Amino acid sequence: MSVRVEIDGRVGRLRLDRAEALHALTHGMCDTMLAALEDWRDDPAVQAVVIDHAEGRGFCAGGDIRMIAASSAIDGAEARAFFAAEYRLNHRLFTYAKPVIAIMDGIVMGGGVGISQPCKLRVATERSRFAMPETAIGLFPDVGGGWYLSRLPGRIGQYLALTGARIDGAEMLALGLATHFVASERVAEATARIAADPQAAEAILSELSGEPGEAAILSRQGEIDRLFASDDFEEILSVLDADGGEWASEQLGILRQRAPLSCKVSLKLLLDGRAMPTFEDEMRQEYAVATRIVQRPDIVEGVRAVIVDKDHAPRWDPATPDAVSDHMIDRIFAPLDADDEWQPR
Repeated sequence: MSVRVEIDGRVGRLRLDRAEALHALTHGMCDTMLAALEDWRDDPAVQAVVIDHAEGRGFCAGGDIRMIAASSAIDGAEARAFFAAEYRLNHRLFTYAKPVIAIMDGIVMGGGVGISQPCKLRVATERSRFAMPETAIGLFPDVGGGWYLSRLPGRIGQYLALTGARIDGAEMLALGLATHFVASERVAEATARIAADPQAAEAILSELSGEPGEAAILSRQGEIDRLFASDDFEEILSVLDADGGEWASEQLGILRQRAPLSCKVSLKLLLDGRAMPTFEDEMRQEYAVATRIVQRPDIVEGVRAVIVDKDHAPRWDPATPDAVSDHMIDRIFAPLDADDEWQPR
């Protein structure tokens, strides 16, 4: 099993157990977690849910990228089915009536963001590393990224979405992506105490919380807000180029390696996400975008360049930002037909 489903005291535990892939989510893992959450919904013996990883490095490095690329190269059907299940899991966690606690001890990327950010309590450690690196492989920050990143301070969400920059546990706490910072050596104690007294989970985590150290990203917020102020990708590139500073030049170099279509999709996703009425609406739009993206060549090329051949020399299509028209973006974001659109269940 790639997910251990356990009852521990008065909590249900979902323990990701796919260490060889840094616990990246598969369709089957999403279905297993959805079934457990449904079983525990009305079970009085389960007062809360804890999501963590069982063995090896973790927390969760994303989704089944190789499968998505392979499916995209054919008809995209398997990829669409995966996204539908993954987004149902994201939405179920967002709306779950019982408290859910995510222990984000390790890598938190892509799909790992999707199963941690909906949780009421989100624990970072000194080993936590958060990122949404999808533009590097021709995707976009989905699993609710349009909702969560658009609500970060200033333009930090746009910066993270475009560049895929990694932030640590202290930065996660400062930005509200984590609610608590607990040293990794105290995580086992925290989960044991929560299992014995779930209603006191927040107090237990507060008691065990330590000093996270400096949140380095906040020292750059003014620069990020200025350089990433626009919702127009070409304008961001122009501002970075005109700045000429070392950090701005570094970001410009990163963005020139990213998929131009993915970057434009990401900016619109965050622009729309900020005003999205409900998380269900967000998931419905992200699913529509995902179904169009997997019909395009960038995901296959991105996975080839970054994951398979590792030459880090992707040939994007379209190859340049100016070749990505507004009409192309509008078509990607158009609602699906009623029979095809995403539903929470």
